[in-house]
Amino acid sequence: MRHRTVADLMAPMAVSVRRGTPFKEIARLLDEFDITAVPVVDEDERPVGVVSEADLLHRREAAGGTITAADIMTSPAITASPEWSVVRATRVMGRHSVKRLPVVDATGRLVGILSRSDLVQLFLRPDRSIREEIVEDVLTRTLQLAPSALSVEVDDGVVTLSGTVGRRMLIPVIVRLCHSVDGVVDVVDRLEYERDDMPIGSPTAREM
Repeated sequence: MRHRTVADLMAPMAVSVRRGTPFKEIARLLDEFDITAVPVVDEDERPVGVVSEADLLHRREAAGGTITAADIMTSPAITASPEWSVVRATRVMGRHSVKRLPVVDATGRLVGILSRSDLVQLFLRPDRSIREEIVEDVLTRTLQLAPSALSVEVDDGVVTLSGTVGRRMLIPVIVRLCHSVDGVVDVVDRLEYERDDMPIGSPTAREM
């Protein structure tokens, strides 16, 4: 299985500003490009901070009365790499309580930006694509099961699994792997088993 990467979802060629960009110019860019934040980069195009709509609204007076990006940006910038999985990027966003991540290449230069709205696109994957990935990658390639071994139905991202597997302990593995497929909202487990090899006291798939 292959999780989508930051490169798959990010907006390339991100709009950026410099430390000295005036307040009004930043506000104009946010309005013109219909974005909610803009990375602040240095002379080498490396992100040093981010200015968001919230930063503009909570602006503070700068020395000399001129407000620039350097005065109101959130710094340092929390960045991501194009090869990161979206799972990793989502966790970094949550850990740092940020809504967007400037994306940098191996040299640290800005190449794009990933926002929460980009991540939401994962849950708009067609049901057919989700089902194909589960059947081909999870059941066939990863678990070495015949494609017809189980019934897989997907409706608005909700996966329903039915059929019979040889060992009971395989059920929680199948359910967990299906949950890890990009775009899956939930997994309904209707699986049965031929042999109960679950250790006494272990949680069932429906309890995990």
